[in-house]
Amino acid sequence: MVTPFRQFVLKLHSRCDLACNHCYVYEHADQSWRSRPKVISAQIVGRVAARIAEHVRRHDVDGIDVVLHGGEPLLAGHERLDEVARELRGALDGECRLDLHIQTNGILLDERYCDLFAEHGIQVGVSLDGDRAANDRHRLYASGRSSYDQVIRAVELLRKRPEIYAGLLCTIDVANEPIRVYEALRELQPPRTDFLLPYATWDNPPERPSTTAYADWLIAMFERWNADGRPMSVRLFESIIRTARGEASLSEAVGLEPSTMIVIDTDGSYELVDSLKVAYDGAPATGYDVHQHALDEVAVHPGVLARQGGLESLSATCRECPIVTSCGGGLYTHRFRAGSFDNPSVYCADLFKLISHIRDETEMPAHKLPYATLDSLATGFGGAADIERLADAQLSLRRALIAALRPRAADGVWELFTRLDRHHREALEAVLAHPYVRVWAVECLGGEGEATYLANIAAAALIRAGQDVTLQVAVEGGAVHLPTVGTLHGVEGDMATLVARAGDIGIHSGHAAPEWLPVRTVSCGDFSLVLEDADPHRDCHQWPAADRLDGSALSAWQRSFEAAWCLIEKEYPQYAQGLRGGLTTLTPLAPAPAGRDVSSTARHAFGAVAAALPGDPATLALLLIHEYQHVKLGAVFDLFDLFDKNDTRLYHAPWRTDARPLEGLFQGTYAHIGVTDFWRTRRNAVRGAARVKAQEEFARWCAHTLAATGTLADSKALTPLGERFVARMRQTVAAWQAGEEAPWS
Repeated sequence: MVTPFRQFVLKLHSRCDLACNHCYVYEHADQSWRSRPKVISAQIVGRVAARIAEHVRRHDVDGIDVVLHGGEPLLAGHERLDEVARELRGALDGECRLDLHIQTNGILLDERYCDLFAEHGIQVGVSLDGDRAANDRHRLYASGRSSYDQVIRAVELLRKRPEIYAGLLCTIDVANEPIRVYEALRELQPPRTDFLLPYATWDNPPERPSTTAYADWLIAMFERWNADGRPMSVRLFESIIRTARGEASLSEAVGLEPSTMIVIDTDGSYELVDSLKVAYDGAPATGYDVHQHALDEVAVHPGVLARQGGLESLSATCRECPIVTSCGGGLYTHRFRAGSFDNPSVYCADLFKLISHIRDETEMPAHKLPYATLDSLATGFGGAADIERLADAQLSLRRALIAALRPRAADGVWELFTRLDRHHREALEAVLAHPYVRVWAVECLGGEGEATYLANIAAAALIRAGQDVTLQVAVEGGAVHLPTVGTLHGVEGDMATLVARAGDIGIHSGHAAPEWLPVRTVSCGDFSLVLEDADPHRDCHQWPAADRLDGSALSAWQRSFEAAWCLIEKEYPQYAQGLRGGLTTLTPLAPAPAGRDVSSTARHAFGAVAAALPGDPATLALLLIHEYQHVKLGAVFDLFDLFDKNDTRLYHAPWRTDARPLEGLFQGTYAHIGVTDFWRTRRNAVRGAARVKAQEEFARWCAHTLAATGTLADSKALTPLGERFVARMRQTVAAWQAGEEAPWS
């Protein structure tokens, strides 16, 4: 399938009024500009607009960016720029969202241009390398005269027109002092700044006073930017931060996202990225043009596909690198050496040092997930160490949610959290790890819950730490709930004074003596779970929660869980360690009509599986395996973007009659790897009719799950990390369908 283009660089003028000695257009190997028309014609603009509109309609593209470029695009003149904008708007408004940008040196910018850009919604970026000394190293007129004053005048015009001021573009020269460059740019208050590594290849490497000179320069700037509270957006730094978290990059300079950009020159010819001009003469050429070729033809050009291959298209050195998901091999141009792009970046050492530094400075350790862990989880399994890493990240997330509620804490309550964190962190984290604490926190931050419950969390942690407590706590539904500890029933009002001394827990006088009911558990050997039938925030599942269990129901749950866990440890050890590492809570659900088996997880309740008590332990084992798959994948989704969250399409799920959003299909597919494996193993553990049923169930779920992985892969909405994840899911199920063990079993 064709990956549609979403960014178009349209050359309006092939000449420039400056003579910058680092310019990739005029100062490097490719000199094709000499044979191009100086100004793009109205006829070619019309063909460009028609080609883009055709492409957008064919692929149902929801939004595109068109960057008006050069040379120097302002040399095209006011009238031509107005014609270009009108032509593009006329062809594309109503077809998709059209974002127009222009990148200029600013020399010719005037009020008339600003009015024109405001009228057409064109965002303006200006090239500037820092203060006067830094800028005058390279950005000069042919006569050697400085351009600095004219550029600053242009930026001041834009500062008065913030609706069109997009930001500044700075090419790095390590001879310039980084903090002076940073301060000069910051003073101009750009909405966004980007820093470009000089365009270079292994055949023509950059000037460098040391092996990591560019990393050191950027790290100094990053440190200052970070210490200043990030006063402006810096695309390179933010792209590294985003990719470290599994999110999409904002730049082609880093990240594994497929390139969706094409360049259209003043004669209507399609070209690959402009920076390729530094590699060799003719490097950007495709041989296609807007007169004879649709964009779909260009989209399958080998030069385009080479920038869309993700991890598999990188050199062996890059594929084995621990930071490859952030680096992505660096800019494609920077990999060129002796006729091949199958190399690391010429800035490899700089990128490694810079990305490693930014990761260490901006990521909490619990949020770092090694590639090996993500790959292990992608198979459908995940061992104890993998789940521990997910649980650590979830705990960190819960701590952040609690911290966000600090301004709403009652007097003295936040001081308790601080004290607990300093002296009784284990007790505090045990309470924060309870699944429904996060459910409450998310609701509270969304305006639906009461922040007074913070006191109940603090009280529960103090009691677990063996501390005496006298504290005003929240009452919900006539009860005071202390997560992971228990519940006082029969309490009046909205608030009550909790008193806990030497293990005795009650309410201050003035209330009728409430009934204390400690938290319940089910267990098998050394493994136990909270049987959560009291938490007021547990009713967040697809099915209603059961009321508090009576003695006979509690005994039935204990018997069923004990038998189910024995079955899992004996027949499904590949899941047992993962379940031990992250499953903490079993929440009883009300029985469903007609006695059907029902189970559920909640997106924000990591560690909890909810189910109505099934008729036999084997079914409970299946439900635990199935639902815990959802728990694991939800935690992965908290850390990484595996798919485009803006994708609103619905997809066929073989096990449902209704179409599902992409996240729902992803979740269902991953969960059914566990279901498929349950029946794959079960068919060899039972006999007679039960074995026939197990074989039929295995064949059905295997086919459904394999088909669903294909739908995910074909959606073209997966990130590069998502593609890698789904590929391993598919390999697992495909091996089972072929009667083989998965390659990582």
